[in-house]
Amino acid sequence: MHVKRLSLSDFRNYRDAELELEPGVTVFVGPNGQGKTNLVESLGYLATLGSHRTSVDSAMIRAGADAAVIRALLRHVDRELLVEVQLNRGSANRAQVNRSAVRTRELPRYFSSVLFAPEDLALVRGEPSTRRRFIDELLVQRSPRLAGVQADYARIVTQRNSLLKSARAQRIKESQLSTLEIWDERLIELGSELIDRREALVVELAEPLRAAYRAVAGVDQHPKISQRLSIYGAAGDEEETDAGGPTLRGGTEGASSELGSGATAEAFRAALAGVRRKELERGLTLVGPHRDDLLFELNELPAKGYASHGESWSFALGLRLASAQLLRAESAIGDPVLVLDDVFAELDSARRRALAGAIGDFEQVLITAAVLEDVPEELGARLVKIRAGEVVAE
Repeated sequence: MHVKRLSLSDFRNYRDAELELEPGVTVFVGPNGQGKTNLVESLGYLATLGSHRTSVDSAMIRAGADAAVIRALLRHVDRELLVEVQLNRGSANRAQVNRSAVRTRELPRYFSSVLFAPEDLALVRGEPSTRRRFIDELLVQRSPRLAGVQADYARIVTQRNSLLKSARAQRIKESQLSTLEIWDERLIELGSELIDRREALVVELAEPLRAAYRAVAGVDQHPKISQRLSIYGAAGDEEETDAGGPTLRGGTEGASSELGSGATAEAFRAALAGVRRKELERGLTLVGPHRDDLLFELNELPAKGYASHGESWSFALGLRLASAQLLRAESAIGDPVLVLDDVFAELDSARRRALAGAIGDFEQVLITAAVLEDVPEELGARLVKIRAGEVVAE
């Protein structure tokens, strides 16, 4: 699959923009702050229902406008598909496919992309919320239905937290909180599915990650991913995050042999019982997938804290390449579109060449660069110049 035409209205600094695209490699080049990243950010939204730069959709609407529209004409073999989303400042977003209304959360069914960005270094060095977002976005791309499961789970956590805070304020005893048990069962049902889905994906990523890391770094340092589950270690260290309270970093890595809908649900239920008093004291839901983490390892050591800058970059690039390979292997609509947002500027010459070799056979690759010399010549890219929210030359 490739994007044949991209149209934007009131998106970021674009009042109106229309861009014809082709298969192969295209480089958007121009000074920083002109709108290169805004173009590829719009495509990322169609694929993941989110931005790699902000968690608030309204931030992508041009100042002074009430709504922004992203419209992409997609082509796969001899079939074309028009996919559109309208981001509204004061109401729910709306989506269309071939001019027929669809739920916004269904958009990933029709378009797939993988974004590489400087922010990816935070996958290795940043907070648990960054790693949760990575795995959850990939889950939705592979199974769009899970966008609804994730939204429902987040809503249950919010409602349960409200009940816990109210109980704390009113000093209600645990024995009087029968309503909490109703929320517990729904939390366990949705949370167990997310935990198990994440675990299955972690297992599938193992071999593609190892191959991708070796391709980028030139050595095999046995990269490994495993889950750190709060339901198996509720007494771990806590760290404040932007995802609704502290995230437990302790717990048992992996635990794949114990996972499965029944075993996970029972462990979740036992964990909730074990932290009930602490939850009432804190007014927060202290266990569940919203507080889990992924552990990344190189040569049996945690990448966070032990990996060098180059090794961290190789791991982050390996994660994105492995994601692209998984999507490519199972997709009925062809390769995902690869988007590299100013990534080559962050890499040394060896990793630039290695990455160029790893992405060159994908159907469509879109690259942003402030300086054209950062992009390896062997990619043979088509050039598009961007200035102040306008396509000024092709």
